[in-house]
Amino acid sequence: MTTEISPLRVHELVEIRLRQGQLRYTKGRRAIVEVLLSLGRPAGISDIERGAPDVPRSSAYRHLVDLQAVGAVRAVSANGDFTLFELSEDLTEHHHHLLCVVCGNITDVTPSADFESVIAEMVRSLTRETGFDPVSHSLDVSGHCAACAERIGNSL
Repeated sequence: MTTEISPLRVHELVEIRLRQGQLRYTKGRRAIVEVLLSLGRPAGISDIERGAPDVPRSSAYRHLVDLQAVGAVRAVSANGDFTLFELSEDLTEHHHHLLCVVCGNITDVTPSADFESVIAEMVRSLTRETGFDPVSHSLDVSGHCAACAERIGNSL
């Protein structure tokens, strides 16, 4: 179920999307995409700052807004306090998230083809009666990561 797209192709696709949005693929935007590619997981602004130290925080936020607007990046939030950013799924691979509501950790999980088949059928079943035509789905599971679950369990 995974689609491997080379980093070079990801940059090409991001550049095309930015051009379609009448934006340029600047060094700052390219640096952010490179950080997200290299991490391979949702990243916070501090991760982006460490990976692209020449991009000021204020510019990084503006670049992220532009990259989101053209569909190259998406924001993922475990709760209102923690927003992380990742490349759009069509630039990487189909996956889901485990969201810790305590620490904000977000873990990407790529389920098996069998699991995806069951989820896809459930989505079709859920939407069939309304005439809604699903084109994609995402599954975010909120809860406690192992570290937070252990801390919470020890505090009871």
